[in-house]
Amino acid sequence: MQAVILAAGKGTRMQPLTYDIPKAMLVVKGKPILEYTIDFLPKEIDEVIIVVNHLGEQIREYFGECFNGRKIKYIMQEKLNGTGGALQACKDQLSGKFMVVMGDDLYYKNDLEKILSHDLAILAYEVEDSTKFGVLKTDIQGRLTEIIEKPKVKERALISTNAFVLNDKFFDYELVQISETEFGLPQTLARMAKDHPVDILKATQWLPVGYPEDIEKAEKVIDKFTD
Repeated sequence: MQAVILAAGKGTRMQPLTYDIPKAMLVVKGKPILEYTIDFLPKEIDEVIIVVNHLGEQIREYFGECFNGRKIKYIMQEKLNGTGGALQACKDQLSGKFMVVMGDDLYYKNDLEKILSHDLAILAYEVEDSTKFGVLKTDIQGRLTEIIEKPKVKERALISTNAFVLNDKFFDYELVQISETEFGLPQTLARMAKDHPVDILKATQWLPVGYPEDIEKAEKVIDKFTD
């Protein structure tokens, strides 16, 4: 089975750390974040497609064409047009069911295994302040109906961790534009959910590494992710 890891961004919020290194290659306890991401993928994943752009040659040099028994491919996202655009760039490489995760987030392996048992799924996480995230709205069965991006009202909510189990039917749907330059993967999935039920599963633990101070946080908690 295939997994796509999105690692093309410039990591603007992580500057100056990302001037000379891709965000996903920032080191936590001696290993790049992206290496943890690959290691935490379920055993069923035997091929990894990494979407690159900013300083992507560093990622290629580190992981090569095979890493820890998994085949590695690379797709260049020529235009940084959002997560939807990143996945669209992989369209010709994907078939059937596949996983998508972010290259700069720390996921718990058991959580990724849990969502892989579903046909279509999003890994969610409960936060006290949802204003920086995409909030998941559900029906009475707990399935996806809508995503509200960065709501203005601070509230406790389930938000998307941007870890997904998808299939190639995703590409039958027009990408949802979320800004002048970007298309959103989760928003497009919400459109798909009107025809195909998308399950939402709550994560045990998750850490997005979006700001320089998050590296220190990751250093403190990474052992919990490797249990």
